[in-house]
Amino acid sequence: MNTIRAGRPDDMQAVLDIWLTTSVKAHSFISEAFWQDQLPEMAEVYLPASKVFVCTDDDTGQVTGFAALYDNSLAALFVHPDFQGRGQGKALLHHAIAFNRTRLSLTVYKANQPAIDFYVAQGFEIERRQTDPHTGEPEYLMTHVLGGHSR
Repeated sequence: MNTIRAGRPDDMQAVLDIWLTTSVKAHSFISEAFWQDQLPEMAEVYLPASKVFVCTDDDTGQVTGFAALYDNSLAALFVHPDFQGRGQGKALLHHAIAFNRTRLSLTVYKANQPAIDFYVAQGFEIERRQTDPHTGEPEYLMTHVLGGHSR
């Protein structure tokens, strides 16, 4: 079993490790050096500015995934590759949607088809295509509206 709870300062290293490991694996079309270079900003700017939830293994207490919300945006949703496919991403996403949100948006790289399929299956719709200003990669802005469609 797994538990979702608010992230704590002592979760930060596990969250950063999950973010880096998963980013490199899921985004092989972007250099690993890019993700390494983003680590300090993730630790010092993005995560502290967000509401972070973690998924933990009930038996070990290990953090296995996390979600970060910034306003009405899902800024991050990552599950360690060793724990993917067990429903943790879905549970984290539903927790984020239920966290006092009527509309939730996110961006996902166009080249990350498994993530796009996951979000569509969870009720997100593609609003538009755009370019990530940090990588130059095409991405989609996707939106989930509770009780209806995003358009």
